[in-house]
Parts: sequence; C-alpha cells; structure tokens
Amino acid sequence: MSSTTESSDKQQPLVQHLLELRTRILRSIVVMLIIFAGLFYFSSTLYEFFSEPLRVFLPENSSMIATDVASPFLAPFKLTMVLSLFAAIPFILNQIWGFIAPGLYRHEKRLAVPLLIASVVLFYVGVAFAYFVVFPLIFGFFTSTGPESVTVMTDINSYLNFILKLFFAFGMAFEIPVVTVLLIWSGVSTVESLSGKRPYIVVGCFVLGMLLTPPDVISQTLLAGPMWLLFEVGIMFARLTSRKPEEAEVKP
Repeated sequence: MSSTTESSDKQQPLVQHLLELRTRILRSIVVMLIIFAGLFYFSSTLYEFFSEPLRVFLPENSSMIATDVASPFLAPFKLTMVLSLFAAIPFILNQIWGFIAPGLYRHEKRLAVPLLIASVVLFYVGVAFAYFVVFPLIFGFFTSTGPESVTVMTDINSYLNFILKLFFAFGMAFEIPVVTVLLIWSGVSTVESLSGKRPYIVVGCFVLGMLLTPPDVISQTLLAGPMWLLFEVGIMFARLTSRKPEEAEVKP
C-alpha cells in the first residue's frame, strides 16, 4: 500500500509539469496567432518591403514573377507567419523561462536572465544585419554577374525561401556569444581552452558560412566574419565575468 502511495506521489508532480508545459505551449501558439492576425492584412506590403533589396537591382523592364498559381497568396502568407514567430520570440522565451526557473539555483537565475535577453537581442540584430548589409551586397553581385542575354525575373516563392534561410542562418550565428559564455560558465570548457582552439574555430566559421549561405564568397565571408568576431566577444565577456561557482548555493 505504501509503495503505491509513493508511486502516485512521484507521478503527480510529473503530470503537473506536463500540464504546465502544455499550457505554456498553447499560450505561445495563441500569442503567435494573434500577432499573425494583426499582420495578415499587411502581408502584401510586408512582402514588398522584404523583396526591396532585390527589386532595386532588377532591370527596368524586369520584375518578380509567380510560377505557381497559389504563390501570390502563399508567399506573403508564409512570410507573415514567420514574422509572427519572430515577433513572438520574447514571449516564447518568457514562457520557457517560467517553466524552467523553479528548478534553477539562485546564481543560475542571475546568469540566465541576461543571457535570455541577450539571445533575443542578438537574434534580431542578426536578422537586421542580413537584411540591411548582406542582402544589398549579394543581390547586387548576383544581378550584375549574369549574362546580358538573360533577364533576371525571380520567382517570389524561391526568393522567400532564400531570404528566410539567410534570416535563420544569421539570426542563429549571432547567438555565438551566448553559446560561448554558456560553455564557459557551465564548466564544459574554459576561456584558455577555447582561446587555444581559435584557429580551428575560425576555419569552422568559414565552413559553416559555406554550408549555410549561397555558393558565393561574399555571403560566406559576411557570415563567417561576424561569427568569428562574435566568438571573440563571447570570450572577452566570459573572461570579464568568470568566477568560481558558489558551492554552497541552495534553491530558493
């Protein structure tokens, strides 16, 4: 009888955690859908805004095209959905934080809050860097190197897939300082160890740049260069803030 009671006591907190997780996931989905509902009316305008870096380089007699019947609707729809996810990231991370915070030590909470804020800001900075810096350079390069007999008329769905891939690539690449700090603060690595592996990390940045971007030197370098610099920023920040963990810490 006692073993049955102990088993039910152990299962009850697990059920409560699962119910809380479901509630937070549903909240995140609802918030994203609310944002989507507010942006959907402007979906065509949003697509025009995000296609501007390419359209400014198109010849005077050229324009973007839709090769699929549903593309004029689906491409802006898909873009609006992704933008809704991007806009909901702070709320989603807040829900994740609310779920895991009770299980963290006090010093872990002090470290986690600024890292969460930094991760959101860096992701947005990476997306903005791709739009304002990378896109004008690579689209100017692509449209100016083709044969004169070929008229550039890009499909709107292909263009959307292309820019979303770069948005995610640069957004995640700009999280390198956060990852670097976490590796050091968690004890997985040290400042000295990561600093000694700098040549390999630089090569790795260029390999990732090659895999995550189109096959041209400009976009590869524009991703690999910031990744390397952000790694150095993470090393510098970890060196300034590193300290011995509090051994006698207890959960609040």
